[in-house]
This record gives sequence, structure tokens and C-alpha cells, in this order.
Amino acid sequence: MSYPDPRYFGDTGEINATFRPATAAPDFVSKPVATSGPNVAQGTAYHYLSTTASTGGEYGLYRVDMGPQFGGPSTHFHKSMSESFFILSGTMRLFDGRRWIDATAGDYLYVPVGGLHAFRNESGEPASMLMLFAPGAPREEYFEGVTELAGLSDEERAEFFLRHDSFFV
Repeated sequence: MSYPDPRYFGDTGEINATFRPATAAPDFVSKPVATSGPNVAQGTAYHYLSTTASTGGEYGLYRVDMGPQFGGPSTHFHKSMSESFFILSGTMRLFDGRRWIDATAGDYLYVPVGGLHAFRNESGEPASMLMLFAPGAPREEYFEGVTELAGLSDEERAEFFLRHDSFFV
């Protein structure tokens, strides 16, 4: 395997890196499941580290901080992008197409294009992970729109998932 063809043709390099401190606020926080009671839901916080817009479509990288409440998508696949998961803290249940795995800090799962997968937090404790999509796709619209699915018709919901390359089985 060789390196890709060059895409930068300058001789001196450029000053164009982007730094985002760990203390930066999340870009989007999903609505909580409950707002009162002993187990107040915190929602899921999405940190848009590198979007398809900021990487020119090369990849999308997101930090996902899930509260202690049960949550996560059911088994699905993508036709146009791979997805990777790197657990930062807590315990996340990852489905690799064959089995569910209790993944903890430092564990990693790569899912090629078309690969069945799912993830969820069943631990009752907060969990955090990095999600990488390659090539990049406008996942911000998906993260923000998925919270509104309950108000959509069956046809609108099906169109939403098709538009966002998410095929549930």
C-alpha cells in the first residue's frame, strides 16, 4: 500500500491547524429524557471536534458524552462511510455485528462501510467516547435531528434516516 497522491503543492507548509481545548462547551446537548425525579436525565453532549466542513470532507470526529441513562441506537449500517469508536471513560456496550462487548477506556471498534453495529450506555454511569466517520458526512444534522423523530410521520422518519445514511435492521 502506498501513500495517497499529494494534495498540497506548496514548498513551505501553512499555518492552518485548529486547537479545541477539552474545556470547550459541547456544541449540542440532546434533550433529557426526564427533567425531574431522583434520576434526572442529563441528555447526551456532542462535541463537534472535526466536522466534514472543517476537514473538507475527509472525516468527522465527535466526542460523545452520555449520561447515566440507558441510550443509544439499535443495530444499523452505513452505505457511504465507516465508523470508529474509541472509549474515553465509563463502560459502553458496542455491537460488532456478531456480539455485544462491554468496552471501557482505551477500547476501540472499527466498523467498515456496510458493517452492522450499534452502541449504548447500559451501565447506569456516565460514559464518553470518540466517534470517527470517514469520509466525512454532515452528522451534526443527524445528531440534532434525531431528537425530533417522535414528531415525524413514518414517511418523514424514513426519509431522515435515508438522507443520513442510516439503515436500521
